Amino acid sequence: MNPAPFLILETGRPVPSLRRYGRFPHWIRVAAGLEEHETVVVDVEHGADLPDPRQFAGVLVTGSAAFVTDHAEWSERSAAWLRQTAHDDVPVFGICYGHQLLAHALGGEVAYNPAGRESGTIELALDPQAAQDPLFQGLPSHFAAHATHLQTVLRIPEGAAVLARSPLDGCHAFRWGRQAWGVQFHPEFATHHMRGYVRARADCIGRHGGCARSIERAVSAAPLARQLLRRFVRQARLSSAQPVAKQG
Repeated sequence: MNPAPFLILETGRPVPSLRRYGRFPHWIRVAAGLEEHETVVVDVEHGADLPDPRQFAGVLVTGSAAFVTDHAEWSERSAAWLRQTAHDDVPVFGICYGHQLLAHALGGEVAYNPAGRESGTIELALDPQAAQDPLFQGLPSHFAAHATHLQTVLRIPEGAAVLARSPLDGCHAFRWGRQAWGVQFHPEFATHHMRGYVRARADCIGRHGGCARSIERAVSAAPLARQLLRRFVRQARLSSAQPVAKQG
């Protein structure tokens, strides 16, 4: 077991109405079952330096209200760092913006989702490749997850595999190499987080043809999606010290 801490790259903050629950790294840490001393948080959005990833058992990348397609300096700097981190076979788990940033870093394409905004508790459908994936194997073919996003991964990086999709998004999860994962959904969200985001994005949901009130009423627990964070922690602890051939 690798006893090193996990690095959390903070790429944004929750909407103001939810900040009483803490910041994204706290939500992720709690959902992942990690103690505070087992994590190091680096606020890349506000210019913090990126450390040597080899000091950590794994890396988690938060969501953000920013857009990958804006190519902000801090985002591009983080993408270059993530590219090298993934090539060095350090375990990586990107969430929402982190998922898109990882795909962009590895040569995929990120853009606005042609299907529009996806919000609320959605149903994920696993792709066949998920049956052999260390994080997704053994999960039901369909299960609930929480989502809130406008942009998406339109094209996965070369050599990556799509693991899950939804009716509105063809890439809700992918893996590149042995242990770099991106998930468009939010495994760290509890129901109160999801309801808060639906309320905060109600106007945008309406502009995209949805009914925020109906979506909020339909929010339900998503324990299997949440379980993926603990699976990542366990997988990273077990595998990150094992040398393997790197993907070219």
